[in-house]
Amino acid sequence: MGLAVLSQGYYGTDWTALMAGTVLSKEQSPLTEQTPAFAGTHGSAADDLTLNAADRAILRRLAAQVAELAARPSEQEKRDLWYRHNALEATRPVVFCDPENGWDEIITAKQLECTSKLARGWEMRLRKEIFWGAQMRDDRVIEAFFDVPHVYTESDWGMHETRIGGEHGNAYTWDAPLKSYADMDRLRFPKIAVDAAASARLLDLAQEAVGDLLTVRQKTAWWWTLGMTWTLVNLRGLQQMMMDMMDYPAELHRVMAFLRDGTLARLDYLAEQGLLSLNNDGAYVGSGGFGWTHELPAADFQGRVRPCDMWGFAESQETVLVSPDMFAEFVLQYQMPILERFGLNCYGCCEPLDKRWRFVKRIPRLRRVSVSAWANVRTMAENLGPNYIFSWKPAPSDLALPSFDEEHLRKGLREALRITHECNCRVEVIMKDNNTIRNDPRRVVRWVELVREESARL
Repeated sequence: MGLAVLSQGYYGTDWTALMAGTVLSKEQSPLTEQTPAFAGTHGSAADDLTLNAADRAILRRLAAQVAELAARPSEQEKRDLWYRHNALEATRPVVFCDPENGWDEIITAKQLECTSKLARGWEMRLRKEIFWGAQMRDDRVIEAFFDVPHVYTESDWGMHETRIGGEHGNAYTWDAPLKSYADMDRLRFPKIAVDAAASARLLDLAQEAVGDLLTVRQKTAWWWTLGMTWTLVNLRGLQQMMMDMMDYPAELHRVMAFLRDGTLARLDYLAEQGLLSLNNDGAYVGSGGFGWTHELPAADFQGRVRPCDMWGFAESQETVLVSPDMFAEFVLQYQMPILERFGLNCYGCCEPLDKRWRFVKRIPRLRRVSVSAWANVRTMAENLGPNYIFSWKPAPSDLALPSFDEEHLRKGLREALRITHECNCRVEVIMKDNNTIRNDPRRVVRWVELVREESARL
């Protein structure tokens, strides 16, 4: 596997693979598929660690605008709101809008002024911060930080799929390599190798460019999910994975145990090498929401970050059609030892959890629970009440339709907010998973306004 590319994050056809430990190819455009929540926190290619004077000047101009936005009193007010929300205090619904692939329709490639790949990636990130702070005006805190990742390579699990298609974010198929469980002895735990010199060079470049305007930090998000089922799907195939639950249950258990042990070994390595960073701040945690909490790190924290000092996260979207009992048997029991290591936990993404809740609620120190557009809002509101964060994700398709139907949006928001209010829930409303906003940046701005207006009714 090659060097990871400095990305603005990566959602789309391959986002789970990236977060689970695979990386973008160097040919992937940084403007094709994005997740601003992870901007600049994944690996960087060592062959593009230069900034020319013109690019540096552009970045400095934008960094100054970000610093000005971050200094507003309203940013501290939003920070305090997240602290209270994550502590399960009663607050107004917290609002976060992440346009994801819609960012390319808000800030287009033609608008970017920088010339090098590295500078354009950094420019995109700064312009997003400015749009968030000056126009979107949701509850995401604008901070005077500029994070850069380590430069590293990471091997695969001993075999990897052959991908067919997928160029430019399009759909793809793949030839799963683990065709027979007799080949399990070919599996290996992934290995991470950090390029210390290139990592230091990247940090120095950021410091030289914007360090007097923003606080530069080396901070890498080494995973998005610890759920493992996407890795399993890539190794075995989606249909075959589900058939294995009936035809080869013992072998499937062996593979899941191997993936669990490899994930735990990866956590051990990152902790031992001092590569983990606290995410109890403005870090994106789970599948929506931010990490602001005074409950982390652990009381015995002495400077070196361990999983017990962090938020953890897992999900299993690929098993959405699997029965709750089979999910518990083949997935959750292998995720549990991983999640047990973390100080607080998030669970779920696009998969509806209303049918799985009786198992999911067993996760230790579970705090943030995803309520996807496919979940039953009433059932989840009654399940979560004031004891968990109700991380609600309305359907992103409403922002992709030919017409922007405000009344339709209001109706859906109003009903869900009424139900969660009746159940005394701790609500965050998150727009994400957008592939298009119809080239209309106003849609995301207006969506935030609609959530605020409907929340104010309560």
